[in-house]
Formats: sequence, structure tokens, C-alpha cells
Amino acid sequence: MHDLRDIADWLKQHPVHHDLRLRGTLPDPVCVGEPVVSFSSNNYLALAGHPRVVAAAGDGLRRHGVGGGESRLPGGDLAIYRELEARLAALQHKSDAVLFASGYMANLGVLSSIVKAATLARLHGYRARKRHKYAYYSDECNHVSIREGIQLSGALRYNYRHGDMDHLESLLKAGAEEGATPVIVSDGVFGMEGTIAPLPALVELAERHGALLYIDDAHATGVLGAHGGGTAEHFGCHSPCLMQMGTLGKALGAGGGFVAVERDMADVIRLTSAAYGYSRPPPPSQAAALLAALDVLEEEPQRRQRLWDNQRDFIERMAPLGYTFVSTATPILALVVGEVETCQRYAIALRKEGIEVEAVQFPAAPVGQARLRFVMNAGHTGAQIDHVVRVMAQLAGRASRLV
Repeated sequence: MHDLRDIADWLKQHPVHHDLRLRGTLPDPVCVGEPVVSFSSNNYLALAGHPRVVAAAGDGLRRHGVGGGESRLPGGDLAIYRELEARLAALQHKSDAVLFASGYMANLGVLSSIVKAATLARLHGYRARKRHKYAYYSDECNHVSIREGIQLSGALRYNYRHGDMDHLESLLKAGAEEGATPVIVSDGVFGMEGTIAPLPALVELAERHGALLYIDDAHATGVLGAHGGGTAEHFGCHSPCLMQMGTLGKALGAGGGFVAVERDMADVIRLTSAAYGYSRPPPPSQAAALLAALDVLEEEPQRRQRLWDNQRDFIERMAPLGYTFVSTATPILALVVGEVETCQRYAIALRKEGIEVEAVQFPAAPVGQARLRFVMNAGHTGAQIDHVVRVMAQLAGRASRLV
């Protein structure tokens, strides 16, 4: 326990590392009662406060109560969960989807179990005709929940350089000699960079090497693609080997996570994933809210258009100021500052001007590449974008004093 006490004492002297701002409301993109505009919220389409979504959540509360009470397997299944899974599967061009309590739990639950499904299925009487080994091939910038899910699986893991398909292929070729079935895992949109995974190349490699391909579309669901279907719809790239995970707490404005797959794979996940079988799904009221959010996603495409219009407007206005973004492919616009202390000073200066922007540092960003992570929102107004650009122009003029 002495180490834990030492860490607790150290944290008291370094509040910047665990500073949690208490808010009256979540930003949409403005916090009610606070003169602060958020450029850090993942509520991309401003659906969390949409009247139809809020009303549907209220109806769900009145019909189903506050919580489900138990996991779905022993008796906590509801028709509304199956309806939501069917809608999510259709959005992803898959025949089925499996609902989890959160996106984090989806990654832990699926990645920890699919490579040992045969062992877990033995508990139900299954006997494998042949023993199979698996190995994970993971982008080095993947989300921590992916890394933890792979670690829990106990399978071999190889990290490939971020977005480097040549490096990935060399690892796949080397791994083929060991006889393990490969599972390639990548974020669809990388949350700290804003880059998009090269999905067509990943699918081609997966199909050629007989691999499964697992894509974490947390930041792409509802955002990328003509209908918000995510990375696969963005590229028009679909494959039976593709497993598409998504979160329901970002663009869709509520809570939960899912993985969209073909029906036979969904059956395997439901049988073997402890995170599905021994944990409650999101409350029924959240499922009701999400069904309404999917309706709005379909019926109000102007929301997604407004998000992208705001993204392009911000990029164009920032261009003359000399700042460099890691990528301009998505609504996540990460501006590299460099040292942690300098990045924190930028964030504090912005906060004083009524603008909230996340300062990202190691381990979420490489050492020496701390960054301001601007996240655009369909609810941002032209005046709010004007204001943040004006403040960034002022900060560019006093950059020497911030360093």
C-alpha cells in the first residue's frame, strides 16, 4: 500500500494531471450557465440534447424504469435491445450487431474472447476438431481499450507502425510461419490524431492473409460516410472479414457500444464474451434514445453537413496563422504545440477567453508532441468559430511568451 500512498501524495502536488472540471451541464456545445464554448466534446452532431432524443429517453424511462436489473442472458433481454441491434447492423451493412454497456467494454469483451472462443465454448460442450492459434496485429496508435482487450486475450501481439501497410504486411508474412490465424486491429478514426485508417488496404491484406479485421469506429460512427455508417461507408469498402465496433456515446449522443458483424460471429460473441454475458447493457431508456438518434441521423442529414461545413470553415480560417494540424481529414483537428507546459499554457489562455480545448499529452500523444485537440461540432455557430480563430491569432502573436 505504500506505493499507492506515495502516488496519492504526489498527485496532491500535481493537480494538473487529474484536474476534473465540475460543470452544471454537459456542453452542447455550450454549458448552460457557463460562458464557455467547448471545442473538445465528442457530441459531434449535437444529438445529446436533441428534443426528439430527449423525449424518447423520457418515454423509455416511463415504460421500462431506470435500469434493466440484470444482464440479458438470464432474463434481462428486451425487444428494444434487439431492435437497436438490428438498426445498428443495417447502418454498418452487417446482418447482426451485439450491444455492450460502453465502447470500452465492447473492445475488452470482443478482443479478449474471440481468440479463445473454442476454449470458452468447451464449457457448453463444444469440442474443437482442430486446435487453432491466433495472433493480433495492432496499429501502434490504437486506443488503450484495444490494447487492454488484446492483453486480456493472452494471444500473441505485434504492433505495426501507425498506418504503415508495408510494415504490417512484413509482420503478417513473418507470422504466417508460426501458423497462427491473424487478427488485424485498427481504429477507424484515430482519436488523438484525427487520421483515418487506410481501410481498403487493410481489407486487402486481411483477405489475402486469411485474417479477421477489427475496426474501432468510435469516432467514425455517425460522422463518416454518406449516411453516417463510418469508415467502411466512407470508403465504400465492405467485407465478410470485417468486424465494425462503434460507440453510442459520441455522435449518437447517448451511451453504450456495439460490434456489427455477420450473424454467425455475433452468436459466437454472445456465447463467449464475459462482458456481454455478465454485464448489463445500457438502460432501456438509452436504447430508446438511440433509436430516436438513428432516426434523426437518417432524417436530418443537414446536421452532418453542418458539422463538415464548420470543420472546413475552421481549417480555412486557421490556415493563414501558421499552425500545423496533424490531419484535416476529420472533425478532430489536433494542433501540435510541442512541450507539455507550453500546451497547458495555450489551453489556460483559451479558457480565459471562454474557449475549452483539450490539451493532450503523453501517453495519449508522443513525448514532445503535446497538442491542442480541437473537435468540431454541428452546433458550433459562425460567431463561435470566429471567436476561437481570433483568439488563436492573438496567441500566435504572443507565442514567445507562452513558450
